[in-house]
Amino acid sequence: MRRAGLGEGGQTGNYVASGYSVYEEENEHLQEGLRAKVSALKHLSIDIGTEVKHHNNMLQDMDTDFESTGGLLGATMGRVKLLARGSQTRIFCYLFLFALFVFFVLYWVIKLR
Repeated sequence: MRRAGLGEGGQTGNYVASGYSVYEEENEHLQEGLRAKVSALKHLSIDIGTEVKHHNNMLQDMDTDFESTGGLLGATMGRVKLLARGSQTRIFCYLFLFALFVFFVLYWVIKLR
C-alpha cells in the first residue's frame, strides 16, 4: 500500500490532499507556543536587567551616603576625644552619656509607634 506524499492528491493515512501533514501543523502550532514563551522570557530578562541597573544605582547612592556619614561621625568622635582631653573631662563625659541616652530613648519611642 502506497501513501500519498507531497504533491500527490488524495487523502490516505496522515496526509491531507495538499501534502501538508498533520504533524507539520502540530509542529507549527508548537512553534508558535515556543515563540510566545521565548518572547515572554525575553521581556522578562529585559525587565530584570532594568531592575538590576536601578538597584545598582540605588546601592551606589547608599554607598556615597554611608561614606559621608562615616566621615561626619569620625569628625564628631574626634571632637569628643578632644573634649575628653580637656580639664573638665568628667562633665563632658556625663554630657555625652546623657545625649546618648536621650538619643536611644527617642529612637525607642519612634520605633514603638
